[in-house]
Amino acid sequence: MSFFDIVAELRAAGCVFAEDEAHLLTAEARTPSELAAMVGRRVSGLPLEHVLGWAEFHGLRVAVDPGVFVPRRRTEFLTERAAALAPPRPVILDLCCGSGAVGAALLATLPGAELHAADIDPAAVACARRNLAATGGHVHEGDLYAPLPPALRGRIDILVANVPYVPTAEIPLLPAEARHHEPRTALDGGPDGLSLLRRVTAEADSWLAPGGHLLTETSGTQAPEALRIITEAGLLPGLATCEDRCATVAVATRPVA
Repeated sequence: MSFFDIVAELRAAGCVFAEDEAHLLTAEARTPSELAAMVGRRVSGLPLEHVLGWAEFHGLRVAVDPGVFVPRRRTEFLTERAAALAPPRPVILDLCCGSGAVGAALLATLPGAELHAADIDPAAVACARRNLAATGGHVHEGDLYAPLPPALRGRIDILVANVPYVPTAEIPLLPAEARHHEPRTALDGGPDGLSLLRRVTAEADSWLAPGGHLLTETSGTQAPEALRIITEAGLLPGLATCEDRCATVAVATRPVA
């Protein structure tokens, strides 16, 4: 199978960046038969990252297993805002961690950080443990804060929670790659897309250190309600946006006193 044949197949399947994908697949495959199989999986609709087994995120190559949420490039903005707010040697919690991409990026950026990550999906937890094993990150399996060690209460400086925020009724409008190959729990944010944010925010005060920050990705249209939720939880609200990446991050800060 020539490079041009691969590009043609990918284009016919609707891949917008067919040439870029062809280069990645060609570089990753070890044999012609493996390359043909990888192209076949991509043409069938499997996300490119699941075919490759990894995603590029914040300068890192992050392992992404089949069935695990693929980290979005816009979420790099969430990572950058979290790093900018972190004190020296911070205690970090990556909640709804998926593959652990955000936590891995923060560990690479913040020397001496202590990282804990958690997710309810066993496949995501296994993937995150692979990505964080060499860095000393601790990965916990369970629903939001439930699996965390009690000793973390009141110690977390940076809490990143990339919670699902797509309203349930809009799930059918997502690209087929997401609908068919990523877990529903990583996409569905409930009736208004903010159900998980409410749960995370309601308990954040007891886990954050004084002056600690919770950062979560949301949409521009949901931002006003997200800030209201933060305020009602007794936290100080803030908002950051990046037009280039179409990214909106809500920030909740625990008051110092």
